[in-house]
Amino acid sequence: MKPTARLLVLVLGLSVSSAFAQADFSDAFLPMFMPLPAEAPSPGNELTEAKINLGRQLYFETRISKGGKMSCNSCHILDKYGNDNLPFSPGHEGKLGGRSSPSVYNAALHVAQFWDGRAPSVEEQAKGPVLNPVEMGAPDADFVVKVLKSMPGYVDAFKAAFPGEADPVNYNNFGKAVGAFERKLLTPSKWDLYLKGNKDALTAEEKKGFSTFAKTGCVTCHNGVTVGGMMYQKLGLLKAWPELTDNGRSDITQSDSEKFFFKVPSLRNITETGPYLHNGSVKTLDEMVRKMAEYQLGKTLSDDEVTSIVTFLKTLKGDLPADYIKAPKLPESTADTPKA
Repeated sequence: MKPTARLLVLVLGLSVSSAFAQADFSDAFLPMFMPLPAEAPSPGNELTEAKINLGRQLYFETRISKGGKMSCNSCHILDKYGNDNLPFSPGHEGKLGGRSSPSVYNAALHVAQFWDGRAPSVEEQAKGPVLNPVEMGAPDADFVVKVLKSMPGYVDAFKAAFPGEADPVNYNNFGKAVGAFERKLLTPSKWDLYLKGNKDALTAEEKKGFSTFAKTGCVTCHNGVTVGGMMYQKLGLLKAWPELTDNGRSDITQSDSEKFFFKVPSLRNITETGPYLHNGSVKTLDEMVRKMAEYQLGKTLSDDEVTSIVTFLKTLKGDLPADYIKAPKLPESTADTPKA
């Protein structure tokens, strides 16, 4: 065999060997992930059509806020992948909140809600912003209930959603209805097709991107059905994060051992939900990938490695459920509908 032919065989052999090694490496990490289910069920909150329809209305309802202008959708905009793409969201008086508004898509599958995990479920989370003085500013839960009870359309909708209850229009049921609606805010993508066994769902570059993602160590925290959202981690794990003033989870647990800990964000739809971090301080996904490698993993990534990882992250962008998230017709106000 001529030297050039031997060289060609050697190069081809190495390329094939490298490809198989990459495939084997990637496949070894796939059991750490799961495809999205059709819904995120809750043993304490049955997902009925009546409850979901009510939850959709309440998600878009502004009359329960102070000034009558804010709804859940004001900060968690459903046709913008569940957030407003701002570092901090303005509330009913234009004042800014203290943390970035995370996306509501796929959130029902997370270990907990809010950056610090202070709410155990989407049902409990839904009740928080309405009463927050900076966000929606309702004076108290009684005010919200009075507003809803003043409108016959809501009274009927609560009766249908919570049959058999003597007084179904209450604040706890408000949370359950919104939570039921959010439990079907799921965005499957080509990544789910790949996890289900369709190996052609991803391109060669996207598969390489997952291999780079796994090899770098990102899978340590970003795994599971939502590719994150399943644990808490210290921001600045291996290298102190610069100018970090938010104590994170320790303000909730009162434990110094959890200082600077935050819920690990889900990477689903991450290309659509910047700016990044709890304070929206990182503007681009490329920069976020670099910083995560540096401060969380103690690694410096090349431009090619960053591009490769971002190529994989793009596969996590799912389609929005257009029909499901259409703004519904809301019950009409009455002369007795109170205003705050």
